[in-house]
Amino acid sequence: MNYEGKCHCGSVQFSFTGPEITNGLRCNCSMCKRRGAIMTAYTVEPGNLSIVDENSCLRLYQFGSCVAKHYFCIECGIYPFHQSLSKPDHYRINIGCIEGVDSVNLPFDIFNGQAL
Repeated sequence: MNYEGKCHCGSVQFSFTGPEITNGLRCNCSMCKRRGAIMTAYTVEPGNLSIVDENSCLRLYQFGSCVAKHYFCIECGIYPFHQSLSKPDHYRINIGCIEGVDSVNLPFDIFNGQAL
C-alpha cells in the first residue's frame, strides 16, 4: 500500500510503501516512553521511503549507543520516524503522522526496548 504523512506543521513530508497497517508497536525505552508514539509494526526499507524536507527542518537526535536515529521537525517538534537499533538502515514510521490512519484506535504491541 502507498502511504503519505507529515509532521504537524507540514515542513517534513514523507511517503512510503508497505503492508496494510492493522496494528502498531509501542516501545518502552526511555525515549519512546516520553514521546508516546505508536510506530509501524514493520520496518520500511530506505528505498520504499521518500522524505521531502524543503525547509531543512528535519533534525537528528541520538543517545546511548548512537545507533538508533530519532528524527524530529525543528518547527513543530513532531517526531515522524526513526531508524532502529535492530535494523539501523530501516525506518519505523510514527503512525500518528500518516494521513488516513486512525492511530488512536489502532491495537498495538509493546516492544521491550528498555531491555536493550
